[in-house]
Amino acid sequence: MKYTPTKVSRTLRKLGEHTQIQRKLLRLTLEDVAIRAGVNINTVRSIESGKPVRTDSLFAVMNILQLIDPMIEATNPYNTMLGMSRAIDELPQRVRR
Repeated sequence: MKYTPTKVSRTLRKLGEHTQIQRKLLRLTLEDVAIRAGVNINTVRSIESGKPVRTDSLFAVMNILQLIDPMIEATNPYNTMLGMSRAIDELPQRVRR
């Protein structure tokens, strides 16, 4: 069995909790989400219980739950402290060691 770092496990569980809450706020059943996302109902259950799933399946579910745009925005490197501080510098075309 592959080792999963504790922080990653916690994050998956938190993402699952948020996904389940959003689904309920939208008044959708597990089956509704699965059908609309084109995934198996067990995939939606896995996401909500914090188990790893394929990235494309996760994004399909997030899209149905209207969470994909905030999810992508949250990963924008220019929204991090480092990204903001370096935004004034020119982004290098290539990184060399």
